[in-house]
Amino acid sequence: MFSNMPLHRVLALIVFVAAAAWVATGHFAAVGSETAEATEAMAAEPIAEAPKRTVAVVTADVADYARLIRISGVTEADKLAVLAARSNGVVQELGAKPGDSVDRGTTVMLLEGEDVRAGVKAAEDQLAQAAEQLTVGEALNAKGSLPETQLTARRAAKTSAEGALAQATAAADRLSLTAPFAGTVDAVNVEIGEWVQAGTPIATLLALDPIVVKAEVSEQDVAHVSVGAKAMVRLVSGAELEGTVRHLARKASDKTRTFALEVDLPNPDGKIPSGMTAELRLTAAAQPALTVPRSVLTLNEAGQVGLRVVNDGDLAGFLPVQLIDDIEGGFVVTGVAQGVRVIVAGQDLVRDGDKVLVHELTRAEAEAAQKAAQP
Repeated sequence: MFSNMPLHRVLALIVFVAAAAWVATGHFAAVGSETAEATEAMAAEPIAEAPKRTVAVVTADVADYARLIRISGVTEADKLAVLAARSNGVVQELGAKPGDSVDRGTTVMLLEGEDVRAGVKAAEDQLAQAAEQLTVGEALNAKGSLPETQLTARRAAKTSAEGALAQATAAADRLSLTAPFAGTVDAVNVEIGEWVQAGTPIATLLALDPIVVKAEVSEQDVAHVSVGAKAMVRLVSGAELEGTVRHLARKASDKTRTFALEVDLPNPDGKIPSGMTAELRLTAAAQPALTVPRSVLTLNEAGQVGLRVVNDGDLAGFLPVQLIDDIEGGFVVTGVAQGVRVIVAGQDLVRDGDKVLVHELTRAEAEAAQKAAQP
């Protein structure tokens, strides 16, 4: 009878019969309950604990550490003066040549000036004459033979003669140029017979003992430097000497935000020249610190630098630290208490509060492992 029915009607009839047979079994009523039972069974089963990470730790052995502050500097003369001519004239004598050591008051240059020197002699004679006339006048006035007005005039004449002599002496003194301090003549810029005007640079004088090493100390390090502290200085020549901090600026440079520093360095023989490059090493005050491998420093979510540590209960945690030095053995940090368990391997695989399995290492074992891990 199905031969005359359209195909789609036949397919619909087959689906209907199959559905009716499934309903008749009553099995559909148990689908939801079976699902619920399965869910309840899964809930009743214990949830498997997340696997623990194994980390290697080293117990912190904190010790006092005195950090070396290394800065670059340059040597300079303790004193430097460019001596200039004090009067016009022709150079008559030169009392020093480049490289000479001179004492304070040594004549470096002398100008011609016979007329000026003759003026000093004339002024001296006039003063002597005026002084004699005043002495005679005072004697006569005492006897009543000289009026008071004439005595006053003689006193004025003596005062005028004294002023004239002072001016003549000053003019003669300006013909010579002397060293204002003991030092070394670095340069002489004129020759004998040369005409010079007042203000012409004549010679450069340096005081090289002590030699001064000038440098700039950073904002971070200025608190660890003080006047009177010792400083080791290594010159570019390889020589190493000990000096003393003599000056530390209390105002930072507006451009570099650094503080000017001066170190006195003994230089009795003057062998250390001005302008030589030098390295300064100053020792900061000792403070409790820990040296850790460079690889163990990490950052937390707030961007703080610190260490992963194992707290009580073998729970991982984060400890902020301050980096104070970078040495051959690693980073030197502060902020770590004695006995803290610092994670030296596996620190990047744990988070705060994670339960961990702890593998204790000695310091020597940790250092050996770090060396083995290096390429």
